[in-house]
Formats: sequence, structure tokens, C-alpha cells
Amino acid sequence: MPQRLLQMGPLLPALEARLAATYDVHLLHKEPDPNAFLAAHGPDFVGVATSARFGADAALIAALPNLKVISSFGVGLDAIDLDAARARGIAVGYTPDVLNDCVADTAFALVMDVARRFSTADRFVRRGDWLHGQFPLATKVSGKKLGILGMGRIGRVIARRASGFDMDVRYHNRKPLADADHVYAESLKALAEWADFLVVASAGGAETRGLVSREILDALGPTGYLVNISRGTVVDEQALVDALQDGRIAGAGLDVFEDEPKVPEALFALDNVVLLPHLASNTHETRAAMAQRVEDNLAAFFAGRALVSAV
Repeated sequence: MPQRLLQMGPLLPALEARLAATYDVHLLHKEPDPNAFLAAHGPDFVGVATSARFGADAALIAALPNLKVISSFGVGLDAIDLDAARARGIAVGYTPDVLNDCVADTAFALVMDVARRFSTADRFVRRGDWLHGQFPLATKVSGKKLGILGMGRIGRVIARRASGFDMDVRYHNRKPLADADHVYAESLKALAEWADFLVVASAGGAETRGLVSREILDALGPTGYLVNISRGTVVDEQALVDALQDGRIAGAGLDVFEDEPKVPEALFALDNVVLLPHLASNTHETRAAMAQRVEDNLAAFFAGRALVSAV
């Protein structure tokens, strides 16, 4: 008899089909009253299939007394209560590494776009403004200083991308890395003061909420650019809006926001910000690899092996 899985939200259709072919899957997000369903049927489920968006909070974990494994589509873990899972001995799998390249590509695309103003120039042409004058000068990227907040798997790939543009790279983590090839900044403020571009690649969650504060944005200064491909919560969003409106930073490239899919409407009128709908890993190849990792983590667990990518 197939293992019973609870699915927390929509996943890729192909992944949903393959999970349904292997397991007895129930879609909690289709229930008119999820809490009532969990109260009646929570003990039936041994696994959860979820994503970085939907996660698995403490209440859900408590409602599933026989839960043994959580397999999440994505690298963000802030929506999964890891302490609650750890206390119960629940294995948690996610999908790191397979999305590093695409997320790093997106980070660098935002660096290029916000500095060279490509999206703004596209709108300039479409409006017919080129018929009436030349587009304003932009900012060079090659040879500039790139600061990375979070020199993890993705941060390291971003640093490699920067080497192709002859950029000087420094980073800030909670502590320096023994095997890092770049200079460590003792504080985020020091990194922001030094950098022409500050790229946020850190994890989300309570520890990093609002880490890029008004003080950090002021340290970045009127010629500095912020790029965020991490989590919207890492940046004080209102402080960022104010800094962009007031010209206290030069611009921002954002793939993530605090309350997605809601984006502060004040940003829509600004030409010094590039806005993306959280698409950093959104390629056919990467999403297929992420889906496979969700399956592989579940298959390994139910076969009695270690998860391929365990938290």
C-alpha cells in the first residue's frame, strides 16, 4: 500500500503527477476547511510534500502525529519550523545546488540591468522617446566592487560570475569562511560602505529579518546599488522604498519581496528599480532538477537511506 503524503500547495504539474503515481497524495490546499480535515485525518500521513513558499509550520507538524519526512521544493527554509521537526526527529529535505546557476545568473542580470538601465531603456524605445532625444548615460559594471551578503552555495557562484567582469569581490557572513577566495568584511555596514553593488544572497528567517536596514542602505550611499535574490524579509522594505525615492541609493534590482506577490506600489513609478516576480530559478532545466530532488529525497527516505539533500 502506498505511503500517504500531504501536499501543502501547488507544485509543478509533472511533479504532482509523478508523486500521485507513487504515493497516496492528498492536496490540503483543496480542502474547504484544512483545519477540520487535519483534525480528522492528520494521523494518516507520514510525509509532507511542500515548497519554500508554503512550508510546514509548527501547527501543521503538531497536527500530523505520524509525520516522518518533509520534502520541500526550494532552498528557502524560513516557512518550515525546523525546531518542531527536529524535536520530533522528522527528516527534512530540500533542493540546494541544482538551482545555484540560475539564481546566480539572475543576480548578475539584475546587477547589469539596474546599472546599465536596460529595462528602462526598453521602455524608452517603446514609448517612442528615442525619436526625441538620446537615452541618458548609465553606470559601468566591469571593474566595480561587488559585496555579497551570504557567501554560501549561491553566493560563491555569484562571485564566480563577477570574476568574468573583473570585479573586486568581498563578502560578509556571520563568520569568515576558511576556504573563501575573497576578502571578508567584518560587518555588513563596512561591506556596504565599500561596495558599488551589494547583493543579498543570505538565508531568510528571523535571524536575518530587516538585516539590510536604513543604516545599511545609507552606508551603500547615493552611488550604490542593491540587488536581492534571497528573501524579501532580509531587507527593510519601507526603508528601501524611501531610499530609492529620495535618491539615497542609486537603484535596486529585486526578485523577492516581503509579502509576495504584493509589491509596494510606490516602486512602480520608479525607474531606478528593476522588479521581477521571484523567478530566479524559473527555468525549465532548473525546475525539473528541483522536482527530481523532491522525489529523490522522498524515495531515499522510504527506502531507508539518507536523504539526498537533508537540512
